[in-house]
Amino acid sequence: MPSQVLIAQEVSAEPSITAWLRFLRAHAAITRELSSRLEAVHELTLSDYDVLIQLYHAEGRRLRRIDLARSVLLTASGITRLLDGLESCGLVGKENCDSDRRVTYAVLTEAGVKKVEEARDSHLADIEELFGSRFSAQEREQLAELLGRLPLQHTTEACSA
Repeated sequence: MPSQVLIAQEVSAEPSITAWLRFLRAHAAITRELSSRLEAVHELTLSDYDVLIQLYHAEGRRLRRIDLARSVLLTASGITRLLDGLESCGLVGKENCDSDRRVTYAVLTEAGVKKVEEARDSHLADIEELFGSRFSAQEREQLAELLGRLPLQHTTEACSA
C-alpha cells in the first residue's frame, strides 16, 4: 500500500516532487544492486568501495579522516566504524599528523590498492549497465551538468607537517 500512495502522490505532484521521488527510487534500487554485486564478487560494501576509491585518488593515497567522512557523507563515528573494518582487513592504515596530534589520516595500503584495482573494472561496468546505458551520451552529459548544480560539501585542509 505505501508504494501505491507514493505513486499516486507522484502523479499529482509538482514536477520537482515527481523528479525527486523518481531520483530517490532509482538511487535506492541502483545502489542496492551495485552493493549486492560488489559484496558477491569482491567482498566489499558500496561504502567500503567509496572509501577505498576516495583514498586511491587522493594525493599520497591518504586523507584526513574527517575529510574522508565528509566526502563519503558519513559522520565522524560512522567513518570510524567503517575504517575500523577496513583496517582489520588490511586495506587501510592510520597515520598521525606530526604537527597536530588531533589529526589522523586514513591511508590506503598496498592491499587496498590491489583491492580497488581488482574491483574497479567490474564496478564501472555495473554502473554502466544499471545507470549509464539508460541514457544517450548527450543525455549523460546533460544529466551530469544538471546534477552538478546540486549542493555538495567538500573541503580539505592539509596537515602543515
